[in-house]
Amino acid sequence: MNHKFFNQKLLGGLLIALVLTACKSTPMVDKPAAVEDKSPATAVPAKSTDANANTTPDTSAIKEVKIDTNANSGMNPLKDPNNILSKRNIYFDFDSDVVKAEFRPLIEAHAKYLLANGNAKLILQGNTDERGTREYNLSLGQRRSVSVKKSFNLLGVQDKQIETVSFGEEKATSNCTDDACYQGNRRVDVAYENE
Repeated sequence: MNHKFFNQKLLGGLLIALVLTACKSTPMVDKPAAVEDKSPATAVPAKSTDANANTTPDTSAIKEVKIDTNANSGMNPLKDPNNILSKRNIYFDFDSDVVKAEFRPLIEAHAKYLLANGNAKLILQGNTDERGTREYNLSLGQRRSVSVKKSFNLLGVQDKQIETVSFGEEKATSNCTDDACYQGNRRVDVAYENE
């Protein structure tokens, strides 16, 4: 038996197995979305297990945000450039779906608006940069939009007001050469229905 031929076939088989292992996608099911909380520790009241307890969401953690629909000559607060509600992007670190603490005020403002306007619905659009496979980027974009949705849910916003979608790398700026360009693509866009 020719040992050189055998070694080449063995090496080729190992190389194929290595490539297939490197291309394996990570399933979304087992990885819960993480929310980074760097706020100072405060006492959280214990949840009641009484079935007759009040079931309204606890909004005590939401900071006071002034959402005045009559301000600026009746301008819609969602379109007023001086209102935090006009800000619609939440950015992420490379290969991460962890919502950064710096975007907490933005999420809280939109949550407060949704709680005050029960008919308002938003679409969380997950995006990635162009690095990685198409399938992986679609998965990462979805994990990012679900992470932001969970942040809204923790603030009392109901699922019926939130839709998540992933665009993956479809809306990415092409030909990026530095991290600042890639950073702009790693985001969730907050879009309101019928806007």
